[in-house]
Amino acid sequence: MSSYKPISTRVVRKEKLSGLSGNPYHDPFEYRSLVITLQYLTLTRPDTSYVVQLVCLFMNNPRTQHMTSLKQTIRYIMGTITHGLHISPSSVNRLTTYTDVYHIY
Repeated sequence: MSSYKPISTRVVRKEKLSGLSGNPYHDPFEYRSLVITLQYLTLTRPDTSYVVQLVCLFMNNPRTQHMTSLKQTIRYIMGTITHGLHISPSSVNRLTTYTDVYHIY
């Protein structure tokens, strides 16, 4: 997909994905491996969680429209490659948490 044009906005589909519409995708193994790879990416790219969850629903019987959605998600990731959470080693050995909950005792 390196020749595909990246996009900078998340894909909004007008039609809903369905498990029965469209033709079966010719290579379900390729579909599954791409979806599994994207599942790992959601750890640092939470903006992709919803779309990845949608395409995960059809891993058992992927259709061509599911692969199209998956490719559009990959194009979005290509267009926003600098976004996301950056995880790096740290010497901090304590956890600090914050909350906006106010308790009255």
